[in-house]
Order: sequence, then C-alpha cells, then structure tokens
Amino acid sequence: MSNILLIETDKLLAQNIQQILEAQGHSVDWQVEPQEAITRADTTKPDLVILDLILAERSGIEFLYEFRSYPDWQALPAIIFTNIPAEELQACAEGFSQLNVVEVLYKPTTSLKKLANTVDQALKTALV
Repeated sequence: MSNILLIETDKLLAQNIQQILEAQGHSVDWQVEPQEAITRADTTKPDLVILDLILAERSGIEFLYEFRSYPDWQALPAIIFTNIPAEELQACAEGFSQLNVVEVLYKPTTSLKKLANTVDQALKTALV
C-alpha cells in the first residue's frame, strides 16, 4: 500500500480520486491548502503527490518549489492533474522534469482510471 498526497480544491473530484485510489489499495491524504499539505507530508510520509496547478493560496508550481526545498521530498514523484491545456504548459516542461514531475494530465481528457494507472506506473518506477 502506498501513501498518496492529493492536493485538489474541487471537493467532488477529490472524493472521486480518493475513492478510486483507495479501491486500488492506496492510502490517500486529501488536502486543499498547499501549506497544510506540506505539514501533513511530515506526518503521512507520502510515496507520491498528485496536485493541480491552480490551488487556493498559491500555484502548484510554487508549492512544488517549496516542497522540493525539503530534503525528504526532493525525489518524491509528482503527477500534475490540471485544467491547464498542455500547450500552455510547454514553457514549463523543463522545469517539470527538475521538479520530478513524472506526468502532466489534462483533466478534461483524462479519465480517473487513466489517472489511477498513471499513479501505479509512477509508483512502480519510483521503487526501481
């Protein structure tokens, strides 16, 4: 069982993501506020982070830069699950690899099943 830190402002979507990932045997800690997510990470020790780029207090990129400033969280894989189209994110692509973003998924065209499969693949790759 893997611990997943989910940072998502949409309550219904977060509940659906949590439900599908828990059905696959993962533990999911859902947070809305990025700062609370950083605090909770010290307690829950996540194996992977899923986050949107549009968050309540700051952007997902700002969160990742701060999160990666802590030695314990530098290598933790992250999946971005966002409403921002890929073509708008092209300028960030190099920065994503430096932040250990393993996948960027566009919410409108990504099923929760695909998200769950991406999570499983990222966790397998991280364990190798």
